[in-house]
Amino acid sequence: MLNNHDKLERNSFVLLVAIIIVVAIGGLVEIVPLFRVETTIEKVEGIRPYTPLELAGRDIYIREGCYTCHSQQIRPLRDEIERYGHYSLAAESMYDHPFQWGSKRTGPDLARVGGKYSDAWHVEHLINPRSVVPESIMPTYSFLSKRAAKIQDMDKNLRVQKIIGVPYTEDMITNAYDDALAQANPDADSDGLVARYGDNVNIRDFDGNPKLTSEMDALIAYLQVLGTMVDFSKYEEVR
Repeated sequence: MLNNHDKLERNSFVLLVAIIIVVAIGGLVEIVPLFRVETTIEKVEGIRPYTPLELAGRDIYIREGCYTCHSQQIRPLRDEIERYGHYSLAAESMYDHPFQWGSKRTGPDLARVGGKYSDAWHVEHLINPRSVVPESIMPTYSFLSKRAAKIQDMDKNLRVQKIIGVPYTEDMITNAYDDALAQANPDADSDGLVARYGDNVNIRDFDGNPKLTSEMDALIAYLQVLGTMVDFSKYEEVR
């Protein structure tokens, strides 16, 4: 055994081949499961794809770099659970491309921020963070209320998401623009939106300006859905 090992180390070509084989095996062990993600993530009741308006808000969240200061991953540690809520489930990120787990918490974790604050609080926080959190160092995002959300081409966004595995239907893709408008307008006909995405959809004027479906509408719609899809009363708490 030792003699064979000695031959391997002395023969550079054989050693190179052996290294390539070992690295290839290790790589396959890590990569192959990614192509079978449906077998590695437990199905969780309530998880659905983002609505077009929520997806537009998520794009704004990424564009503005919110992930650099806020994580969306609650670890199964007692102090984190007591502060933020139930630990994060893998299924909650199954439709996130890319995921927003984050690696730094300058601000609090946002995995359970949905429903924690009112829409008015979010509007004020985005316009002037220190008016609601005096110690905040977050920059102002007041310009979001003046910009129209880019929802005209959300059908293309949904189609790309479908290609990479998000189960958007042709009906969802075709009605993406109308659904985005309907979610931010409580007076609109939202029956189609609810039929496509379920009852767990927030439908209201998020930024308080009914004349414009703004980027702030989209971002708040996204924030208000985070952590609200799953009924965590069905899961045992970690103590």
